[in-house]
Amino acid sequence: MGKTVLIVEDEQNIVDILSFNLSREGYDTLEAYDGPTGLQLALEQNPDLILLDLMLPGMNGFDVCAKIRQSGNAIPIIMLTAREEEEDKVLGLELGADDYITKPFSMRELLARVKANIRRVGMAPPAGTGTSPAAVQSGGGRVTIDEERATVYKDGSPMDLTQREYDLIRYLAAQPGKVFSREALMEHVWNYEGYVGDVRAVDVAVRRLREKFEDDPANPQFIKTKRGMGYYFGE
Repeated sequence: MGKTVLIVEDEQNIVDILSFNLSREGYDTLEAYDGPTGLQLALEQNPDLILLDLMLPGMNGFDVCAKIRQSGNAIPIIMLTAREEEEDKVLGLELGADDYITKPFSMRELLARVKANIRRVGMAPPAGTGTSPAAVQSGGGRVTIDEERATVYKDGSPMDLTQREYDLIRYLAAQPGKVFSREALMEHVWNYEGYVGDVRAVDVAVRRLREKFEDDPANPQFIKTKRGMGYYFGE
């Protein structure tokens, strides 16, 4: 069964181009030309990924994204925007978007990001399976990563993390003390091979993870920064 991409975009020519190219790559597509319809299709049809424009009639992309996440749905969302303002991109990531791409975009790049985000979800281990969890302790014994159940525990309590946050902490904790550049994290956690470009998605993900995970997010013990180099998991 093919993967389905929901395109939420009010410009007909962009929808046509996206739908044509996605179909050539073997994806099924759904289309919505306004925010409310996009939200309805996202919640009712459960697509494998959403391409979400920011400027939409009826409800903007920020609100659509926020409502999808508030419903508990973890569908990968890539925001499409013609804007260059940094605050728009960061706000979209803060609201739960997985990534963004700025118009005009390369179709090759967009298709690569679609593939990477769908593959990332497919690689995630299903929760609640197995009888003997593959648990790894880190952070001085305070952190346990149960890969069988795709759950991270801090001081014995399960953490409410998104799939991206789980992937990020699992990757860092697998090699405590090793510093990873933002580009390396985009490549290995976001699955963007040979990534070169904007890395703010990493900073936003780390900030959100620290807010959930650290005793004091301003003075992190687990997800640490090596100034000018990147991030690492405290030993």
